[in-house]
Amino acid sequence: MKQFSLALTAAVALLAPGLSLKAAQPFAGRWDLTVTTPKDTYPSWMEVTESGGQPQVRVVGRVASVHPATDVKLDGSHLSFTTSEWLDGQIKVTWEFHAAGGKLTGTQKRADGVEGQIAGARAPAMTRKVPVAWTKPAPLFDGKDTNGWEPDDPSHNHWVAQDGELVDQAAGANLRTTRKFGDFKLHIEYNCPNGGNSGVYLRGRYEVQVLYDKSDKLHDMGSIYGFMAPAVDLAPRPGQWESYDVTLVGRTVTVVRNGQTTIDRQEIPGITGGAIDSREGEPGPIYLQGDHTGGMKYRNITISVPQR
Repeated sequence: MKQFSLALTAAVALLAPGLSLKAAQPFAGRWDLTVTTPKDTYPSWMEVTESGGQPQVRVVGRVASVHPATDVKLDGSHLSFTTSEWLDGQIKVTWEFHAAGGKLTGTQKRADGVEGQIAGARAPAMTRKVPVAWTKPAPLFDGKDTNGWEPDDPSHNHWVAQDGELVDQAAGANLRTTRKFGDFKLHIEYNCPNGGNSGVYLRGRYEVQVLYDKSDKLHDMGSIYGFMAPAVDLAPRPGQWESYDVTLVGRTVTVVRNGQTTIDRQEIPGITGGAIDSREGEPGPIYLQGDHTGGMKYRNITISVPQR
């Protein structure tokens, strides 16, 4: 997924968690949100911290990456702020929340007239020990057909199995596994053309970026979209086969790209734009983004899970 408002990146980096949160109670911390409009239901995410005695908020909205809120106002159990969201153009969005009993309720009002109801629950910590042993890697794609995979929009599905490859022939549907996973080790090989834009979503919620287009490091190839940049810069290889080996335990992720560790045991704060839902504590599918550009190819997709 490509970032629509790259200028926000520097501001997001300044919002450090773990500060004194007395003034931010009862909203302090991370929240998994669900927004329901008359025509749609989609996930969102919010983190509330404090800096210099003032509440700070960052949000993952409908599509774009994590970004800071403005006009933040906190009065006891009421919180409000505004954001600018990319929805066929930049649109001002006003958020209002009420906290009670460890839950959030609220409303979202967009400048284009769309209003939504918000329900929020505290994001789970998901602190887990690394499994002692893993199962033998099992194929998620047999190279012959798309059995075990399903598009999110069958009427616009352009994914086909071709010559041992999973090919997205044109921009359209995203593709996800019918199986769901908790902790896992994933191996996947990808071929991204110049100008290509896709992503591999872990549990359907956290995007490992697949992109050969202009972007910044928080949204470039190998990033956890908007949250963490690769620690190692690798030479671009558009139109060539590359690989990711991803280990996800709870929120802790390690990404090895083309044999080099680029993200090493880092905590993913929350869902990224394009997530299928905000139920972070539940297992989820592996999902491949296909709604941005065509021409993407994937192959040799295998997964290991903790050995019981």
